[in-house]
Amino acid sequence: MIVALIDSGLGLLPTSAWLRRLRPELDLLLSLDPDGAHWGPKPEQWVIDRVVGAAEHAVDLGAEVVVLPCNTASVTALDHVRARLGDAIPVIGTVPAIKPAAAASRSVAIWATAATTASRYQADLIERFANGTAVVGVACHGLAEAIDLGDTDRAKQAIADAVARTPADCDGVVLGCTHYPLMAGEIADQLPAGVTLFDSAEAVAAQTLRRIDALGRDASGSGSVKVLLSGRPGELPAGAAAFEAGRLLG
Repeated sequence: MIVALIDSGLGLLPTSAWLRRLRPELDLLLSLDPDGAHWGPKPEQWVIDRVVGAAEHAVDLGAEVVVLPCNTASVTALDHVRARLGDAIPVIGTVPAIKPAAAASRSVAIWATAATTASRYQADLIERFANGTAVVGVACHGLAEAIDLGDTDRAKQAIADAVARTPADCDGVVLGCTHYPLMAGEIADQLPAGVTLFDSAEAVAAQTLRRIDALGRDASGSGSVKVLLSGRPGELPAGAAAFEAGRLLG
């Protein structure tokens, strides 16, 4: 079975790596969009058209399941992708792990891109899931961009800046951009001791497997990994090799 994962850049790697670990026989189609990255600042309709087009192309290539391991794609285009592909193709989106973080923490910081931090979407999630826990948004300027380049030194500088702007009393940090788990070790090293990180990659992978199993189809495969770059066959960007997940999939 072919599972397509769609993101503008390397944010699809954490969920893809979990799928590889949990169900190594699945065939993965990793659809990146270097021509259009990054999606966060782009107009809403542009993002919808881009993501729906990538999903349709993946299905044309044989994908039976589509995953959007990207917050921007999920909030902007998830419903449109589901409407276009119909009920026969499960489409799984991504939601930042605010609910489990709020349940386990006294005070939570949500690290995300500047666009997501300022969005109505994130404010609505906080209102729905914080359950009275104090939550603050921290815009991580340049972190996703540095990760896409595989520039870990620049990423560490962006992490240090975000740590400096994270309130000292926060004992939980939500990684609200799917790129950030690729630097989870470095983030944990720079945060004060006792701060717990929360991300959604494993949960999205687990939900994907539940949806696959519910189809009742043969989900076997050869364990292949194929890459599309703005719709063209290609390889993972060189920067992916800077991260464990990228090396696993490469």
